[in-house]
Amino acid sequence: MTPRSSLFFLLAACTAAGVSGQVIKRDSGKLYAEMCAACHGAKLQGASAPSMLDDTWLYGNGDDESIAKSIRDGHPEKGMPPFGATLSASDVRGLVIFMREQRAGFGRPSRSGDAPTGVIKAKDHSFTVEIVADKLSHPWAVAFLPENKILVTEKPGRLRVIDNGKLLPEAIRGTPAVRDAGQGGLMEVALHPDYAKNGWIYLAYSDPAKDKNGRDVSLTVIVRGKIRDGAWVDQETIWKASIEFYRPGGGVHFGCRIAFDKDNYLFFSHGERGRGEDAQDLTKPNGKIHRIHDDGRIPVDNPFVDKPNAFKSIWTYGNRNPQGLDFDPRTGVLWETEHGPRGGDETNVIRRGLNYGWNTITYGMNYDGTPITDKTAQEGMEQPALYWTPSIAVCGIDFYEGDAFPKWKGHLLVTSLAKEELRLLTIDGEKVTGQQTLLANLGRLRDVGSGPDGSIYLVVNGPDRLVRLVPAK
Repeated sequence: MTPRSSLFFLLAACTAAGVSGQVIKRDSGKLYAEMCAACHGAKLQGASAPSMLDDTWLYGNGDDESIAKSIRDGHPEKGMPPFGATLSASDVRGLVIFMREQRAGFGRPSRSGDAPTGVIKAKDHSFTVEIVADKLSHPWAVAFLPENKILVTEKPGRLRVIDNGKLLPEAIRGTPAVRDAGQGGLMEVALHPDYAKNGWIYLAYSDPAKDKNGRDVSLTVIVRGKIRDGAWVDQETIWKASIEFYRPGGGVHFGCRIAFDKDNYLFFSHGERGRGEDAQDLTKPNGKIHRIHDDGRIPVDNPFVDKPNAFKSIWTYGNRNPQGLDFDPRTGVLWETEHGPRGGDETNVIRRGLNYGWNTITYGMNYDGTPITDKTAQEGMEQPALYWTPSIAVCGIDFYEGDAFPKWKGHLLVTSLAKEELRLLTIDGEKVTGQQTLLANLGRLRDVGSGPDGSIYLVVNGPDRLVRLVPAK
């Protein structure tokens, strides 16, 4: 953001730094340190030039384009020359992101790891935090069974049961083997909408496989099965790509979340496995939202069923690493959250056949501080309903449907890993009209669910536990 000076002096030191006319990509933090810190301070606190941490603006209203324009065009009358000829558009974009990060206190928050005690006051409701199950092993997702039972997946490959508030010592026997490496492992668990009648439970996990050369490779697989006498039985494979689409084992961006619509179509997300270009390729399954029947059949009205060589289950593409997926029960609209790179986490409205842009457009930059692109929009590609720069490492989501917090009903609960916050988004149709932070510094929040009792359940990593929010007495 561009406060008081509107970046009048942002690059005033550039000439002294000896920048040539050559346009190169550079680490945005180093670029700031070399060219800007002498005037604006190492931490943007101000020196000979004003601080960039306040909210006083002389030019523009502090939006991204106003900042970028000040850098490109300068304000010579105030001593800041234009740098549009010496800095690439992607470098300018990187500086914008870097400044937003610094203003927001970029980095992981410090915390004690202890669950907060006492009453926490938020807008409309106050609550307390209770530990439901402790000493789990990298829990990933939560689902609610009848008779006050809860299922929790553990990334190493275990499916755990909490029965009337007590964590059973033994995991469910016979669940599928997973590749617990990198970001892969046992991930999602979801119940069929008609679970009470058919007993189907769905799991998503990273498949431990080998390619034709004997190398470890993996991709997300979805199966369904039933639990009987503490064992996983009657397993059926619902979705699995052929081995040619598998990527090196371990690694990043597997996804995966599952959501059912009112007609029992199963939607699931699949990360692009760290290969941004694959997200734009309809012949590959990664970097997409998929839609299938609850038994794995491909719906005949999917958008790309008639496109030669396209993956027939694809519903949307251009998705980076979707970590949240849920339907608004009021409107039937599908919402998704996905990790950006460094900056550019997104909340999207998912619509049939659309392109969500990754990695052609993004509001983020590379983790090493170098720009990916200067493009944040392009014709034919969707804009997010909301994005976060800097990243909060957005994760699982859930529309609150309980009665314990009546004024939050219909709002979207959003978790975050890096920021360690639980946020509440106000949704009006297909727009985000507000957000607030309900809870912070509890740990890395992986998933959230509205329990049958109306409590809000949170899957926490580091410490590894399941907690719930209950109304303050």
